[in-house]
Amino acid sequence: MTTSFRTLGDLFDTFEHEAFRLETLDDYSRSGNVDAYHAFLAGDPKPDDYNTGWIEELRSHTERGKRVYRVHILTRPLTDYLRFELGWGYRTNMSGGEEFFILDVTDRPNPLENVPDFWFFDSASVAVMNYDGTGKFLGPEILPPERAAEFTRFRDSALAQAEPFTEWWAKYGL
Repeated sequence: MTTSFRTLGDLFDTFEHEAFRLETLDDYSRSGNVDAYHAFLAGDPKPDDYNTGWIEELRSHTERGKRVYRVHILTRPLTDYLRFELGWGYRTNMSGGEEFFILDVTDRPNPLENVPDFWFFDSASVAVMNYDGTGKFLGPEILPPERAAEFTRFRDSALAQAEPFTEWWAKYGL
C-alpha cells in the first residue's frame, strides 16, 4: 500500500524531531495486542511487562529530545476497546515519554470528520494508517511529500481543540 520506497518503520527509525499520531477509531481490537485486550475484558490485571517493547522504543526517542505525541478523537461513553486503550495503553505509554491528548466530540461536531488515522513525522512525512471496519490494521500508505501541508493543518487543528489526556481522564476516566 505504500506509494514510496520508505516504510513506516523507516519513518520511525529516521525522524529527527517529532512523531505525531491522529487516532480516529473507537475500536482497534483486531490490531496490536489482541491478547492483552482479551485479558482486559476478562478482568485480568495488567501484566507487568505490558507494552515493554513500545516503551523501550519511545524512550529511545524521547531520551534524545524527540517528541512522540498523539490526539485521539472520541465520544463518550467509551467503547470497551477505548477503556482498554486509554486505561492500559496510554497510562502505561506515558512512562516512556509519549504525550496524549483527547479531542472529545461527544457534545459537538467533529472538526476533523473523515480525516484518516495517520502518523506524521517532522511535519514532512505522512503515513496514513488503513483499517477495515472491524479495527483490523490493513497497512500504511506513505503519502507524497506534497501532502504534508494538508496534514499539518489536521495536526494543528486537532491539537488546538484537544485537552491533555491526564486532565480529560481525571474527569471521564475509569
